[in-house]
Amino acid sequence: MKLNYKAVTPEGKSLQGIIEARNIEEAAKYLRGKNIIPIHIVPKKDFEINLSFGKSRKQLVFFTRQLSSMISAGLTLMQALRTLQAQMQQGELKKIIASVIADIEDGNTFADSLQNFPKYFDPIYISLIRAAESSGLLDKVLARLADNLEKEEKLRSSIKGALLYPVIVVIGMIIVMAVMMIVVIPELTPIYKQLNVTLPFTTQVVIAISNFMIYFWYLLIAGVVAFYFAFRSWRKTEAGTTIWDSIILKLPIFGKLIHDSILTEVTRTFGLLIGAGILIVDALRQSSDVAGNTKYRNALLAVAKNVEKGVPVGESMSYSPLFPPIVVEMVKVGEQTGKLDDSLARVSVYYEAEVDERVKALTTLMEPFIIAVLGFGVAFLMLAVITPVYSILNSIHS
Repeated sequence: MKLNYKAVTPEGKSLQGIIEARNIEEAAKYLRGKNIIPIHIVPKKDFEINLSFGKSRKQLVFFTRQLSSMISAGLTLMQALRTLQAQMQQGELKKIIASVIADIEDGNTFADSLQNFPKYFDPIYISLIRAAESSGLLDKVLARLADNLEKEEKLRSSIKGALLYPVIVVIGMIIVMAVMMIVVIPELTPIYKQLNVTLPFTTQVVIAISNFMIYFWYLLIAGVVAFYFAFRSWRKTEAGTTIWDSIILKLPIFGKLIHDSILTEVTRTFGLLIGAGILIVDALRQSSDVAGNTKYRNALLAVAKNVEKGVPVGESMSYSPLFPPIVVEMVKVGEQTGKLDDSLARVSVYYEAEVDERVKALTTLMEPFIIAVLGFGVAFLMLAVITPVYSILNSIHS
């Protein structure tokens, strides 16, 4: 294994470089033998990783799926990794595979090798690989991992797709309103003043907003920036996270969608971990990390504590209102039959279908709602602009 080190000589001179050793302890012993005092020793990373697994996990799914197929076909892990490396074009994934191969050759396990890339292989992925290596079921676990990753990506894509249309429309509406306030209204305001017409309330409001945006734009920008950073800081606090997570679960329409999507991810991950042979308590704790919501995370951790005391999982879940009766009953059935992973997989499929239906319904409902909001905004602006014109025409005719 190649290691980066920082050290000092007895004279106080700083040194840094690369050393080849089996582990950090061996490297430190070697440096001390050379009368050098090690300060910092870490595994060497030959490259900076900018792999975009965060935006799209297709490469991670490809890596997992291909590895599973090759091992199922009879190749050893090292043969599969080398074959996969040879198939890959130059890029970050190829470098990751090369690094993993080198680490395994140095005597590390596959799971330990993947731990060098925590941004791309999360703790659950590592735990599943470690359990698979211990049980000798690496090909099966990799196949289930690939299925799980594909379903996660599909779920995220469907939710993002449903929200994309309203976001684009709202941004367009904001741009149009800003142009009206900054360009159009200032051109009309002097005309209204010259004609000495009593302006309607709507026109006065629009002119006031326009003047504020023109003359005090810096205050508007400063206010938005200050609010953003204040909200982000509050959101990072424990109290802020708890309150915010509670609020989003209670949102009309969206709240239920968030509930169902969390249950989909949690039950799927919990079932996957159980199926790989990981202890129930550990599986519950790791599943709490994928919830993405403090209330669900705390509920799953509470279930884990009850299970440690000997309470069955289904009964422990029944104590929390966050777990619907169908989840509780399916978990109880799974515990009774000894097929908890299968029961959880069925629950995740059920909630995945629920999310798909809600996303479709949300998309259908959002269109008339957005049209109504746009119509109201346009009508308000038109009323504010045109009403004084009618007043002028009426005064001329009279």
